[in-house]
Parts: sequence; structure tokens; C-alpha cells
Amino acid sequence: MRAKRLLAAEQGAEKIAVEVKSFTKPSAISEFHTAVGQYLNYRRALRSQEPTRILYLAVPSQTYDEFFRLRFIEEGVKEYQLYLIVYDVENKRIVQWIK
Repeated sequence: MRAKRLLAAEQGAEKIAVEVKSFTKPSAISEFHTAVGQYLNYRRALRSQEPTRILYLAVPSQTYDEFFRLRFIEEGVKEYQLYLIVYDVENKRIVQWIK
């Protein structure tokens, strides 16, 4: 299953938007570049249309554990100020919220 969508929701009192990515292509770095570009564009659009809504990038837990923990990727997440949701694909649940 290939997940690529932007969802609007609420997390407690916070209004959020979630860009869901599955990272199923052979090149995780290529998918990361695409996801970051989309994230930055979505975040910019949200600032003008819904400035109180916070954007998250949702990634599978396996991708987070194996790829997002690489130093280069961790530095990119920090530099671009990406908020992450780590989700368990098999159990269909959120494992971690990272701000």
C-alpha cells in the first residue's frame, strides 16, 4: 500500500495537518527529498491559509528506525524543523509524536 495524502485533524487542542508517507520506493533518500520539499510547501501554504494548524510528516516505524536515525537525516529533520508522527503499519497505530 502506498500512502501519500494530507489529512486535517485535531490532536488535543491543537489543529494539525498530516502528510502521510509510506517510503516504499527503492531509494529512501529520494523519497526523503520529495517528502521534505512537499512538507515545506504545505507548511508555507498552511501559514497563509490556516496559520494555527501545525503540519506533521507521518512515516512508518520501520523507516523511522532504519532511515530517520541516520545522522544526515536527523540533521535534516532538525534543520528543516520537521514534526514527525511515527506509525506502525501492521497495527495501524501511532507509535510516537516528535516535535
